[in-house]
Amino acid sequence: MFFSDWFGPSITSLPPRPATPRVAFTFDDGPSETTPYVLDVLAEYGAHATFFLVGMNTRRLPEIARRVLKEGHEVGNHTWSHANFYRRAPWQVSNEIERAQSAIEDTLGCRPRWFRPPYGVRWFGMFPALRRLEMRNAMWSLDTCDWRDPAAQIEERGLTARDGEVILMHDGFRTHVGDYRQETVKALPRLLAHFRDHGYQTPTLSEMFEPR
Repeated sequence: MFFSDWFGPSITSLPPRPATPRVAFTFDDGPSETTPYVLDVLAEYGAHATFFLVGMNTRRLPEIARRVLKEGHEVGNHTWSHANFYRRAPWQVSNEIERAQSAIEDTLGCRPRWFRPPYGVRWFGMFPALRRLEMRNAMWSLDTCDWRDPAAQIEERGLTARDGEVILMHDGFRTHVGDYRQETVKALPRLLAHFRDHGYQTPTLSEMFEPR
């Protein structure tokens, strides 16, 4: 069910492009106190990423959210409060998406074109809201489990990514205040170095797609 389109269409991998291998790094749950460290590592390796922002966190840390855009990355919508959509009423699902979209637009002056549901849970009401807001749903093809595991295991899992993978990582912890993702920060340099040394590009999602 996770990869099915039963509720609606979702992106899980990059479109084919034989000339140059690519992987897309995506980060969920920010901005947080960890995000500046993630941004520092990405800048060091000249890599781009897509950050799925939680509306409450964007309101709390607007300058960090602005830095994400300033440094050439992309932002997506990850709901207002990191709500689990399972068995929520459609109006509740819609409200979470729309409230986050407003918070991000008010703070950053841009409207995200991509959405990712917390925990990957799609539910009734989600896709009608995305259609109204002209967004597309972006899932992932490889979960590094950085939300659970230490750096060595995050690296081991991330290094298995192949051409076209959308890699899931986290720069925050739901709506919790604090620097919770240092294992992600520790693992990221090795992953970026590996893909750079093997000739991979690391685009944002919108550098690969043209959602309308």
